Amino acid sequence: MGKQLKRKRSAAKVIPFVQSGEYYFKKGLIAYKRGDLARAKKYLERAVQLNGQEAMFAFQLAVVLTELGEYQASNQLFLTVVHELDPEMSECFYFLAHNYAHLGLFREAMNHAQTYLEREPDGEFLEEIEDLIELLSIEYEDDEFISQEDLIVKQEKARSLLEKGDFPAAIEVLEAMIAEYPEFWSAYNNLALAYFYMGNAEKAQSVINEVLEKNPGNLHALCNRLVFFHYLQDEAEVARLTEELACVHPFLIDQRYKLGATFALVGRFDLAFKWLHHLYKMRFHGDFLFYYWLAYSAYYTGHARLAKTAWEKVIDLSPDKKGQEPWGVFEEKIKRWMNGTNIAEVLYGLYVISKSLNADEVKAYIHVRETMEQHWLVREFIDYILLPAQAVVPLYIVDAYAVMDELWEKNVLADEKMYIAWFHVFANAVDVLRNFSNYQAWAAAIEYVWRRNQGESVTQKGIGEKYSISLSTVQKYVKQVRKWL
Repeated sequence: MGKQLKRKRSAAKVIPFVQSGEYYFKKGLIAYKRGDLARAKKYLERAVQLNGQEAMFAFQLAVVLTELGEYQASNQLFLTVVHELDPEMSECFYFLAHNYAHLGLFREAMNHAQTYLEREPDGEFLEEIEDLIELLSIEYEDDEFISQEDLIVKQEKARSLLEKGDFPAAIEVLEAMIAEYPEFWSAYNNLALAYFYMGNAEKAQSVINEVLEKNPGNLHALCNRLVFFHYLQDEAEVARLTEELACVHPFLIDQRYKLGATFALVGRFDLAFKWLHHLYKMRFHGDFLFYYWLAYSAYYTGHARLAKTAWEKVIDLSPDKKGQEPWGVFEEKIKRWMNGTNIAEVLYGLYVISKSLNADEVKAYIHVRETMEQHWLVREFIDYILLPAQAVVPLYIVDAYAVMDELWEKNVLADEKMYIAWFHVFANAVDVLRNFSNYQAWAAAIEYVWRRNQGESVTQKGIGEKYSISLSTVQKYVKQVRKWL
């Protein structure tokens, strides 16, 4: 009997559908039939995450969102189904009509109701859709339709005012929209941005809090909150929110774009590239900002060719951006580092230069040796980079360069502060320690300490595996880094 039980348990662990979207979809349906909408939403969201191309999963989630009163999120899913996943699912137009009617957007409701009738003249929801059309025709006369058109005009006006920088006028328009349409969440998010751009961070945060209280999980609000903390230079909150949003896998196209652009804006180009490149491969046709952030995230994650392709699109769409290329910005940083007094930044600037030097460029940079600050570490580093055959270079210089190679190889260009941190440690420790030959250990320790200081949830074990060294070695060198950083 015991063996039989053990066999049953073992078999249960390896049934493949347990971790599939189908499994969570079935659980979501069961919860829905029981009337447990919150649990149904949770399971169906998981099903959509696991299989984003399954139209029925997205459709059922949208139905649950409708019953929960989350009409805008529901509409986005229904539209995704009919435009991307399964254009034949005409019943989506029935639900869209009802949702827009609940939102007070009566002209949209009427348009989708008529679309359903055209597609399904004998459809399952024929009676219901005819009742809705009759109700819209009787109850909502021209004044209501004009009101909806007025909302669209106001939305466009608010957007234009924000772009022009006329924030007081934008606030006036947005607050009027919210008073009339209290569930029009995009108006709240734009209102928060307007207050923030005016310098009223407290009011901006208050608006965001109101959105998240009434519409928990609103991704645009969460992204705006991250941007606010970034501009306020609250690094702890930026790190915390970035880690939270890094675990989010949105289904909707506009949410993926918002997430990718937000990560790029706060300098997490690795996370930004994940979403923006994904959209690019889907042939997403974005505005110039999409290609702008794609170019930056591609460049800072080592995809130079894609960065240049994306930047060509930026210039086509917005010629005034010429001169703001990510590689040009990086070159400006190098100049600033090279001309500064921070030894660690100077050493990193020299390292970056060395990665692209050819014979002619070496000759062009020889003058650097004569013009730069006469710090002995800088001079020895320059000799190693520019005059390798003419100068005797100490081993600690070779080691420092090799440690930087380890970091450079296993991370992205955007992690420049981490690279500078290594040269801080090196410059502080070199008077006492002259042996930095365990390249992997120093690199692993630097990355662990730096990422932990940024609030990232990394472990010493995970970092050790990344650099192919033992946990005990990581622990040993982490102590050294913390001593000298």
